[in-house]
Amino acid sequence: MSNPKKILVTGCAGFIGSNFIKQFKKKWPKTKIIGLDNFSTGRQDALDPSIIFYEGSILDETLLEKIFSKHKPEYVFHFAALPRVSYSIEHPRHTSEVNIIGTIALLEAAKNHNVKRLIYSSSSSVYGGAKKLPTKESENFPDPKSPYAVQKYIGEPFCKIFSELFGLDTVCLRYFNVFGPGQYGNSPYSTVISAWLESSYFPNQKKAFIEGAGNQSRDFCYIDNVVRANILAMQSKNNFKGEVFNIAHGNQITINEVKKLIEKYTNKKLMLEKRPSRLGDVTRTCADISKAKKFLGYQPVVDFDEGLRRTVVWFESRKR
Repeated sequence: MSNPKKILVTGCAGFIGSNFIKQFKKKWPKTKIIGLDNFSTGRQDALDPSIIFYEGSILDETLLEKIFSKHKPEYVFHFAALPRVSYSIEHPRHTSEVNIIGTIALLEAAKNHNVKRLIYSSSSSVYGGAKKLPTKESENFPDPKSPYAVQKYIGEPFCKIFSELFGLDTVCLRYFNVFGPGQYGNSPYSTVISAWLESSYFPNQKKAFIEGAGNQSRDFCYIDNVVRANILAMQSKNNFKGEVFNIAHGNQITINEVKKLIEKYTNKKLMLEKRPSRLGDVTRTCADISKAKKFLGYQPVVDFDEGLRRTVVWFESRKR
């Protein structure tokens, strides 16, 4: 496609948003990137200094109006959220405000300012314990098991409604367990991979633990694949009208197997505190990605093994 003139990236200082900007700039160096983040989960050191940055919340409608009126972005990449199941269970009202009302506020601003397409970051957690594996979008009706999962799911029909009622094209990407460089393990939002690597390389900052027996399995998705899916969703000539797509590797690995691979690639023994299974957690996740392949041209470019190796290299290069 031709060079996009301007894009807006919410959550631009977060794990996914900062990785997205880094790779997007390589492909379209002339595109003006406007970023929005309030650093609730993002990091100052992850912020790209070359973008036009606004510090603030997606709940701030006055700020949103200012950004959209001044910059008129063609595409919106909505990564901003208060993530993680456990945090949403402890703070259901606050996370609902950000993840639901914030998304609606963004959709409204995008609609009012003639955005070409909004790409919404959803989550595989909307499925709950999927009845059929690999999980197809059409065969598994959402059955969220936590406030976070409910919040992410509610954003999807709102995207669809804004497409149908107002003509704002939207597309929803359901990410499965994203990991990779830039994901710090010393926050309440970290995945098991980043948390365990944090405990290996920075034991004073993080103590490692395992929930349940470790037999639960996950379809982990390396960050580069998520970035690629977002770019493909922007580039597509389809009119999506809120269509939903699984974004994953398309296979699964148990938590115990992850432990063995981390120990192999780091040459460090993981000492894990045993904890009960987590409330709202699911036993297995594995995505069917055939729909994303067909309509987006999506294909995972980095497999789990290679992604884990790259993540280990990043942790080894960190100073703190």
